[in-house]
Amino acid sequence: MDDSRVIGVDLGGTKILTGIVGRDGTVEHRRETPTPTASQDALLEGLDGDVQELMDDRVVALGFGIPSRLDQTTGRVEGSVNIPLEGLDFRTRMQERFSVPVGIENDANAATYGEFHSGAGRDVQSMVMLTLGTGCGGGVVLDGKLYRGWAEFGHMVIEYDGIPCQGSCTGRGHLEAYVTGTAATKLAREAFGPAADAHRLIRLADEGDSEARVILEGMGRRLGAGIGSLVNLFDPELVVIGGGFAAAWDFLAEPAREVMEREALAPAGGRVRFAHAELGTAAGLIGAGLVAFDSLHGA
Repeated sequence: MDDSRVIGVDLGGTKILTGIVGRDGTVEHRRETPTPTASQDALLEGLDGDVQELMDDRVVALGFGIPSRLDQTTGRVEGSVNIPLEGLDFRTRMQERFSVPVGIENDANAATYGEFHSGAGRDVQSMVMLTLGTGCGGGVVLDGKLYRGWAEFGHMVIEYDGIPCQGSCTGRGHLEAYVTGTAATKLAREAFGPAADAHRLIRLADEGDSEARVILEGMGRRLGAGIGSLVNLFDPELVVIGGGFAAAWDFLAEPAREVMEREALAPAGGRVRFAHAELGTAAGLIGAGLVAFDSLHGA
């Protein structure tokens, strides 16, 4: 029996999830720490400590899901919006630091890989996933294979000259600016005062607050516009919604589907299924682990 294990690391804008992952996607010894965002050096030091905490003789590779634009050929992080990581040969740096093979993937691609392998997409061959958290990421599986390039779905323009995007992005009217937990917190504070946030917005909607529900409905409609474009591009069997802000899915789903069906070309819009991600916050961690196993075979 193969008892080799890998360490998967899901690096987010606010937290780092680390765990030991088996070949079947099972997770052992999961831990969570805040993301150090004061500087690139602080961030790397935090990652080193999290990995070192879990290293043992069974660990044969590391996999990192990173919220960044990656060059898979060179292993470089080209740039990031929500974390201080840019212009670094991340893969080589981690290989030299821990002396094991290292796989890297965009964090949303990694979450997509996890959901495809072990979660909501395990019975399909084509799917699109959107992760709604601090930012908006995405990934796509076509003919059973994860697309390993950039899939910056959150930076689709859904409104020309719309509101500014977040973090270091210089664009305007991007999907990310309208459908994330960050966006929900801004809208909640405008409506309910400076102490409000995305969690309170969802709680108020659960309690029947009409203003909170209108806000979330508007966010859902914007999300549906983005999904409609993705359906037109990829004609997926399934659209999966994950990430921390997917907790609002009960209020986002109906308006999102209504707009998606209007914007998507027939017959794709009528046959695509929606699903809530099944793996929760473990999706990116499992996907990062699968990326680590792939690194053993040069994938």
